[in-house]
Amino acid sequence: MEAYSGFAQVYDELMSDVPYEDWRDRICDAIASFGISRPVRDAADALESERNLVLDLGCGTGTMTRLLYEKGYDVFGVDASEEMLAAASEKSRAAGEEILYLCQDMRELDLYSTVGTVVSVCDSLNYLLDPADLRQTFSLVHKFLYPGGLFVFDCNTDHKYRDIIGESTIAQNYEDCSFIWENWYDEEARINCYDLTFYLQNPDGSYRRFEETHYQRGFEDTEIRSLLQDTGFSICAFLDSDTGAPPTPETQRLYVVARAEK
Repeated sequence: MEAYSGFAQVYDELMSDVPYEDWRDRICDAIASFGISRPVRDAADALESERNLVLDLGCGTGTMTRLLYEKGYDVFGVDASEEMLAAASEKSRAAGEEILYLCQDMRELDLYSTVGTVVSVCDSLNYLLDPADLRQTFSLVHKFLYPGGLFVFDCNTDHKYRDIIGESTIAQNYEDCSFIWENWYDEEARINCYDLTFYLQNPDGSYRRFEETHYQRGFEDTEIRSLLQDTGFSICAFLDSDTGAPPTPETQRLYVVARAEK
C-alpha cells in the first residue's frame, strides 16, 4: 500500500476544515516558552543556524511547513510520499518560498545537521503501526535535535479509533471532488483501517476514480510518555489537543511538547 498517491491531488481540499493556523500558533507559543529556535532565517553563525532550524516531520503537502515559514522560521519538510512532496514543492515555488522538501521515511530519518525544533502534526505519527517504529522515530528525532531542542507533535488515541470513527462511513461532496471514507477497527492490533474511494473531476466534466487503503494505530498517553522517557526526552506539556487540559479517557488527540535532554 502506498498511502497518499492519488489522494495527494485532493488532500488540501479535504483537509480544509483542519485548524492549521491555530496549531501553528500553539507551536510558536511552545517554541517561545520552552525551545531554542527563533524565527530567523539568516543566523550569524553555523551553530545558531542549526538551533533555528525547524523540521516539519510528515509534512504532507506542506501546509504547516509554509505557515511556519510565514512566521519567519527557517523550516524544511520531510515526508515519505513523493506525490505529497510534489504538491508541497509546487505551492512553495508558486509563492516564492525557499523551502527544502526531502523524501524520507521518518523511521529512517537522516538529516544533514542537527535542528532546534521538530514538529509533526495531523496524525503523521499514527502511521507507525508498531510501537518499535515509534520508538525508533523518537530516537532519531532525539539524535538530530540540538541539545535542549523541542519535539512538538500530536497523535490520535486508541479511543478515537475504537469508539469514535471505527466501523463508521463518512461521505462528502466538494465542488470538483467527492469521497467515501469507510473505517474498520482491529481491536486486538489496535489498528484502524480506512478504505478511501474518491472521485476527481476532469476538465471535461467527467470524473476519475481513485482507491487507497490507509492504516493508523492509536496510542495512549502512558505509552507515549514511556517511549519519550526511554529515548531521552523530558516532557514540557502533555495535553488534550482539543481542550488544552490534561488528557482524560475521552481524549481523542494528544498534544505533546518534549525537550531533548543532553
